[in-house]
This record gives sequence, structure tokens and C-alpha cells, in this order.
Amino acid sequence: MHPRFRPAFADLAAELQTALLPILDAEDFAAFLTPDQVDSLCQQSGMDADALALALLPLAAACAVTPLSHFNVGAVARGNSGHWYFGANMEFAGATMQQTVHAEQSAVTHAWLRGESGLQTITVNYTPCGHCRQFMNELNSGTALRISLPGRPVATLGDYLPDSFGPRDLHISTLVMDEVDHGYAPTGDALAQAAIAAANRSHAPYSQAHSGIALESASGAIYHGGYIENAAFNPSLPPLQAALILLNMHGESCQQIVRAVLAELPDAQLQQQPATAATLQALGCGTLHTVTLKKA
Repeated sequence: MHPRFRPAFADLAAELQTALLPILDAEDFAAFLTPDQVDSLCQQSGMDADALALALLPLAAACAVTPLSHFNVGAVARGNSGHWYFGANMEFAGATMQQTVHAEQSAVTHAWLRGESGLQTITVNYTPCGHCRQFMNELNSGTALRISLPGRPVATLGDYLPDSFGPRDLHISTLVMDEVDHGYAPTGDALAQAAIAAANRSHAPYSQAHSGIALESASGAIYHGGYIENAAFNPSLPPLQAALILLNMHGESCQQIVRAVLAELPDAQLQQQPATAATLQALGCGTLHTVTLKKA
């Protein structure tokens, strides 16, 4: 079991500990659950899905990286496929506050990067802030997304975001979690190709500034991330943060990035390179290469 989970695991009910131990002890556990695992946990613990997701929040919050606030928030995103995805807030000392990742953003992006087609429910241990409510409104589940919180009845995103403004108001038809391929040609080594593949799935309907990144960790693993743009602009998630979410969910350290490749358009209305380089520098990685996206 990854050391970060041990304190939270020790406080779980005995029945849930017994059911979870083989899952958490697996060397390849990467902070998500398969449908079979969810069904088994419900059966062994005697909990329904909503209660189980709430009980798992301390494990999700254990994935938080909070050198600034020391305030851990966890989230569990429940996909149409039946997979459940952990998420947690992330902060980066030496970078600006705008580079912070919220727990709901983390869980949503984690699901998206693993190819989930849509979300049914987000379970979180604190009320979603306005930033996260707006971010989740970019999803193809829209305001019907269920929001589950401790000690409160399950509500919808529409309840938390009344009179919302989002992509549908701007006649955007392709939403986050929809299948998309922007058609950029793969070139370069494995890291560059992973960055381009991430850019091909990026969601940038407002600026058309598609971008993606791939990170190589000290272990030799590659983690990709694509840009997720928002109708309200500020809640947009840069590709670097998306990749850092995936890296973190695999239990690797953000301070152990060996090199990175950013793929973006040279003439786009906005550029990810300056903020990406600054944040990577704060994390101790000074090796960032940029490749130009070109149509196949």
C-alpha cells in the first residue's frame, strides 16, 4: 500500500478495510476502481454506492499535495462506465496560486485522461467552490451531474449552479468527455507523440488553442495531459496540471520530473509555454521542449 493511504486506511470501518486491502496493496493501484471492484466493495461493506463513495473520501484526500494550505480535499468521480476515479487538490510551492488544482478538477480530469465517456456523480468532502462548479459545467453531463456531500442530500450541479452560463449558451456542441480527435500528426520520440496525442483530445472550443503535454518521471513512466478550456475562461485547466494529476494519482512525486514535451500551435491566440516552463521550474524540472502541432 502506498504510504500516503495508510493513516486514512487505519480509520476506516473494519469491513471496508478487509475489502479494500487487496486493492490498495496491488502494486499497480493508480487511484481508480473498476466496476467489479466497486460491486465487491459494496457487497462486502454492506454500503450502497453513495455511502461507499463518501467512505472513500479520506483515501482520495490522502492524495492531496498541499504545501501551501495544508488543507486536503478529496473527490471521487463516478463514470458512466462504472469506474470510479479519485481526485485531490494540488498546490505547487514557488508557482503562482493560479496554477493550483482543485479536487473536483482533479477527479474530473483523472476520469477524462483515462478515457471515461461521461460522469454521473461527483462525491466531495467539502462544498464545491464557484470555480469548480463552473469547471464541471463544461462536462457533457451538464447540470444533471449529481453532487454528493457528507451530511447533505444528493443534489445536482444545477442546484449548485442556478442560472448557469456555459458552453451550450455559446452553441458549443462538443463537450468535455465527448470523443474527439483534432487530427494532428504524431512525430518525434515517445514523449513527443504522447504530448501530441494529448493535444488531439484537448478541449479548446473558445480559443482553438489546442495543446497537450507529456512528462517523463524519474521512474521512466510517461504521463500525458491535455488542455481543458472553460466558457468562463479562468476555470480552464492547463495541460501541465492535467498531466500532474495523472502523475500524482499514480503515486509519483511532482518533484521527480526528468523532462517534458509541450505540443501546441505556434500561432495560437494563447500560449501555454511560459506558464508551463515557470511551473516546471518551480518543481525542479528545467527540461521542457516544445513541438509544433501540424495536421496529418
